[in-house]
Amino acid sequence: MKRVLITGAAGFLGSHLCDRFIKEGCHVIGMDNLITGNLANIEHLFPLNEFEYYHHDVSKFVHVPGELDYILHFASPASPIDYLQMPIQTLKVGSLGTHNLLGLAKEKNSRLLIASTSEVYGDPLEHPQTEEYWGNVNPIGPRGVYDEAKRFQEAITMAYHTYHGLETRMVRIFNTYGPRMRVDDGRVLPAFFSQASRGEGLTVFGDGSQTRSFCYVDDLVEGIYRLLLSDYHMPVNIGNPHEVTIKEFGEEVLEMVGNPAAKLIYKNLPQDDPKRRRPNISKAKEVLDWEPTISRAEGMRRTYEYFKKVVTV
Repeated sequence: MKRVLITGAAGFLGSHLCDRFIKEGCHVIGMDNLITGNLANIEHLFPLNEFEYYHHDVSKFVHVPGELDYILHFASPASPIDYLQMPIQTLKVGSLGTHNLLGLAKEKNSRLLIASTSEVYGDPLEHPQTEEYWGNVNPIGPRGVYDEAKRFQEAITMAYHTYHGLETRMVRIFNTYGPRMRVDDGRVLPAFFSQASRGEGLTVFGDGSQTRSFCYVDDLVEGIYRLLLSDYHMPVNIGNPHEVTIKEFGEEVLEMVGNPAAKLIYKNLPQDDPKRRRPNISKAKEVLDWEPTISRAEGMRRTYEYFKKVVTV
């Protein structure tokens, strides 16, 4: 039985990864300090012998007894609301936390996969974004704490791969959605579903012409799983290349929720907010034989079923 450490295990993506690796017959060690995670996301796993949970901040020294085959580093505030409120913790988990886990991987001779992000591309001048694009990032702007934490994370991971010969993998995650997203995390989809369910205005920043590309969580987890088991150590974009404007997406949510009191409202665009965001997934297709299979309409339906249960009207 493979032993897998997943940091950020109680978060949105981390909890889905715990489910997947247990389904694959692994023993999963979930680690989270719960500053943005929620134990409710993994409480269904607690009765299982194949799962154990450590309440720990990976920015501090990390020790896990026994052998480890894989480490997946998904611990980090990931929404603008969170990393703007916790800038120091965000920088520390991307730097100190990654360093600690690289050291653990070296000690255990484990393969380490880090969760990077499309935010490394900043407000991109290249569209769609390929892995070879170096980005257009403001390191001292409000989003810099997250963008630069992830860029440093990639740099130190590559250094350990090159200098120590460590087995490493890097996934650049584009906008992802699905059940277990926090209602209040501030990202586009949970904000829209929560606001529409309550009959509030859906907050569109700018004129709504900026674009995003939304990937359903099951597709993303499949891509991550294939990347971990591949022999490819360079960054790989995992996301859905189907691009939609924020205004169009808001209108889709309004139609799905059907609350007549809800409507789009417009506010000023935040500083350094990316105008266009869409992955080039040619490398994922070539290296991993992966591309998303769940349509946005189907993914939104599944996600809305979850939000109907958790949004307080």
